[in-house]
Amino acid sequence: MLYYSTNKRSEPLTFREAAISGQAPDKGLYFPEFIPELSKHFLAELKAKTRAEIAFEVIKPYVGGTIPDEVLHTICEETVNFEFPLVQVNESLYSLELYHGPTLAFKDVGARFMSRCLGYFSRDNKRNVTILVATSGDTGSAVANGFLGVEGVDVVILYPSGKVSNIQELQLTTLGRNITALEVKGTFDDCQTMVKQAFADKELNRKLILTSANSINVARWLPQQFYYFYALQQWPYSQPPVVSVPSGNFGNICAGLLAFKSGLPVQHFIAACNSNDVFPVYLQSGVYNPKPSVSTYSNAMDVGNPSNFVRLTELFEGDLALMQQTVSSCSVSDEVTLETIREVFYNENYLLEPHGAVAYAALKQFMNENPGQRGIFLETAHPVKFNTIVEKCIGKVVDIPVSASHLAGLSKKSLIIEPGFQELKDFLMNK
Repeated sequence: MLYYSTNKRSEPLTFREAAISGQAPDKGLYFPEFIPELSKHFLAELKAKTRAEIAFEVIKPYVGGTIPDEVLHTICEETVNFEFPLVQVNESLYSLELYHGPTLAFKDVGARFMSRCLGYFSRDNKRNVTILVATSGDTGSAVANGFLGVEGVDVVILYPSGKVSNIQELQLTTLGRNITALEVKGTFDDCQTMVKQAFADKELNRKLILTSANSINVARWLPQQFYYFYALQQWPYSQPPVVSVPSGNFGNICAGLLAFKSGLPVQHFIAACNSNDVFPVYLQSGVYNPKPSVSTYSNAMDVGNPSNFVRLTELFEGDLALMQQTVSSCSVSDEVTLETIREVFYNENYLLEPHGAVAYAALKQFMNENPGQRGIFLETAHPVKFNTIVEKCIGKVVDIPVSASHLAGLSKKSLIIEPGFQELKDFLMNK
């Protein structure tokens, strides 16, 4: 398996090379040269397999022999050693809870898989690999936890000041050791732009081995397919589900569509967006017009120029009509988000956080327009990570899970920088 750049102006690389380099030199994203087809036997036996067995079978073709099978299987076991329960919310809607990992967010899977892959690839390196990652919240905390103490790897996290929750900020700024947090006085888009500029800077790349742990990196992006297999493993019906995915940078839904293209039975995908509505507008008009992001309660989705849009178009070979057959999208306002959290809590006795609420609202709207369907929405973070918003809706305190209780007594340690590339470059050059 080789990976080509979506800009088609860089040499194809192996999984190992693509994972280490992160982004292609021509600023495109790496994409597999073909999509493996799952065997009918694998799909028929899905319910009988362990999570690690599913992960191994799904990811093995993409790794392409760059990691020995026994090592890869161990990596998979360590990546998915927690639950991914499919919880019935009402007669037709189910929640796939992806927040039972160490940092209470879905990004634990990609971060844990990537950290173990890079740890394996870096074992003989004479220079450390520097992970450079932009985050709107959960990516940073998951990457910080996943890479903490990994030999041969340094992590630098850029996050927008004042635009992540308190728990998210503590998770990514309190670990120390090989983790450095840069607090950018700007937006997530600013952070993401700075990271992309770093990868394109020749002087910086001569001094450092740079790679990214955002979903632009294939080692972070590809294991997100696992969620969809675990959902289908627990799905109690013969008719495939409609799946609603909270979508900001579009890595998660792209992974789901990759699984679908491999043969996983899904009826339809919904890209559930907040007020950052670039993609819903694109599906309706055929015109892709990135614009500055706006702040919302579902802050991890506050992206005005989704990096993975190019992968989405690659999956459908640029055919908008074909994409529209499989994917729909809508924009959910903050007002509807809060109302959804409140209504689902009091009517269904289920507690949502803002991103899951956006996905729930989008799925419910689809169901109203397409009666007779059943669906799954992805609940991507624990409600406590957005406790201020959630408690405002329900009028009750959200209990802090045991796994996060230690954060209460910690103080953040971050370096505040301006939203410009030169300050980031100076920091990295003098690191």
